[in-house]
Amino acid sequence: MQEKNVLPVNRTKAQARASYDRMSRWYDLIAGIAERRYKTAGLDLLDAQPGERVLEIGFGTGACLLLLAEAVGPTGEVAGIDLSPGMLAIAEGRLKKTGLLKRVELTLGDAARLPYPDAKFDAAYTSFTLELFDTPEIPVVLAEVRRVLHPGGRLCVVAMSRRGGGLIVRLYEWFHTNFEAYADCRPIYTRHSLEQAGFEVSAQRQMAMFGLPVDVLLARHA
Repeated sequence: MQEKNVLPVNRTKAQARASYDRMSRWYDLIAGIAERRYKTAGLDLLDAQPGERVLEIGFGTGACLLLLAEAVGPTGEVAGIDLSPGMLAIAEGRLKKTGLLKRVELTLGDAARLPYPDAKFDAAYTSFTLELFDTPEIPVVLAEVRRVLHPGGRLCVVAMSRRGGGLIVRLYEWFHTNFEAYADCRPIYTRHSLEQAGFEVSAQRQMAMFGLPVDVLLARHA
């Protein structure tokens, strides 16, 4: 099975939360800049429309939440869930400054147990988050996303990919194994995970970040 080649996640969720709390104040200065191109590609593929209800999983500092809130307009709704109180505080401040906080419901929590009713959302978006979950938990997260999407609802995932598994991927995986605090994401088989969870992939962009494969996938609740 492909999953056997994916590295495990060794840190606990409490450790992950503490790490992102520490990073929250300066995250946009480093990772935010590096990830912007890929997140924008994902938002373009998702194509949120006025009046829609959209969920973002792992919203971080809230840059994409702001763009989603603008896209759905005053008749739409955006919800976001993140594990880190520090990230939530930064996102809340960003949304307040732009006057869009009233369109967004921020929740501190775990995507493996989404606190939303069935079929609540038209669309969901997640970037550089799915690969932070350990391999056995990825299907759990995707099942939860599928549950809260209405039939035909769409999901866009932006994730570091193990597609190809070449030298650059192996070098990055070595670095992740030895310095996980500085390279917490690890490459996964994104498309395979989506299809195994019952999603139908309808569009895919294959990109690269410093030579590392990045998949931007749009899938639908089958």
